[in-house]
Amino acid sequence: MDLNSKLTSPVLADTAPVSASRLGIKSLVPYSPAGTTFSPALFLTLPRKKSGKLDDLRTSNTWLDAMKSSSPTHNKRNKDSGADQTSTENDVAYQNWMLKYPSALTSFEQIKKSAKGKRVVLFLDYDGTLSPIVDDPDRAFMSNAMCAAVKNAAKCFPTAIISGRSRDKVYDFVGLTELYYAGSHGMDIMTPILSDPNDSKYTRATDKQGKEVNLFQPAREFLPMIDEVFRSLVETTKDIAGAKVENNRFCVSVHYRNVDEKSWDTVGELVTELLKQYPRLQLKHGRKVLEVRPVLDWDKGKAVEFLLESLGFSGSEDVLPIYVGDDRTDEDAFKVLREQNRGFGILVSPAPRESNAFYSLRDPSEVMEFLRWLVTWKRSSSTPV
Repeated sequence: MDLNSKLTSPVLADTAPVSASRLGIKSLVPYSPAGTTFSPALFLTLPRKKSGKLDDLRTSNTWLDAMKSSSPTHNKRNKDSGADQTSTENDVAYQNWMLKYPSALTSFEQIKKSAKGKRVVLFLDYDGTLSPIVDDPDRAFMSNAMCAAVKNAAKCFPTAIISGRSRDKVYDFVGLTELYYAGSHGMDIMTPILSDPNDSKYTRATDKQGKEVNLFQPAREFLPMIDEVFRSLVETTKDIAGAKVENNRFCVSVHYRNVDEKSWDTVGELVTELLKQYPRLQLKHGRKVLEVRPVLDWDKGKAVEFLLESLGFSGSEDVLPIYVGDDRTDEDAFKVLREQNRGFGILVSPAPRESNAFYSLRDPSEVMEFLRWLVTWKRSSSTPV
């Protein structure tokens, strides 16, 4: 992969200064003081309507529709026979969906054939993939059994976790030194020092074991802006019961999982109103979370390509990348693997939905089983993978 060709795109026009009074926060100083400059690399041009207003999530109620579509409410089941009927209908729909996205467990023989003579490289999402989705995002812990499965997989295959969480936070959850970590949807990547030590795209750092590593952080210039938006959103959402704002270093996550659905529009309106002051930031949707991120030509798919290059696998014909994830943001990685025809994505989902993945798993327990099968196959196989 020619990384430099991936990192060039037009620069946005200068942002207007922030009005703290409009946000109802007097203590914050507007970002982007006179003389502030940004690197021209990585900026995207946001689409604009003929009126000159920003398209998509900035100028209409589509953000509320997106919140609902990305966070479907489960059918309420009553105590009469209709409950069994609903369950049966859901099971039939899921079985039909699996004709298009077959289980990675029942398709394991086919996966082994695809991996024959190749080196498997694993990419794993965290929330909803290795850990269950929980009400409190600070308590999304892996089980001991899952931790052991991931550790054993990392001993057999190069393994990376690519999460929307901050890199430090996901490392604290996982606690395994055998892995590579990419936080903030791939905007904060830690790799071993394998490349040219003079490569300007990296910065040197020391990990928690005192080992020197490379860091790739294409959104580093946005840190003051992200911190400011985090403080603003904490202040503006403090009266919404159940709302939680999380600083994931290079992005800000506004969780509304515990917010009454009648107040979702209030959460969405507060976030979109704030973003009108920050044209270099964009809004993305996850599972019951709104994520504020820099406008960069960077996502989990780009992170997969970057990690493959950093680990010396770029352009290699004898490598099979496998990406396992459950969220909308994982679709970028699925798409890269599908379009390049060099690996496959596995979608973790208990309900039917369209995806760029090739295979599916129902929940983290099936992910754990899949990882165990990979390890057993690797240890019992005499052929290189």
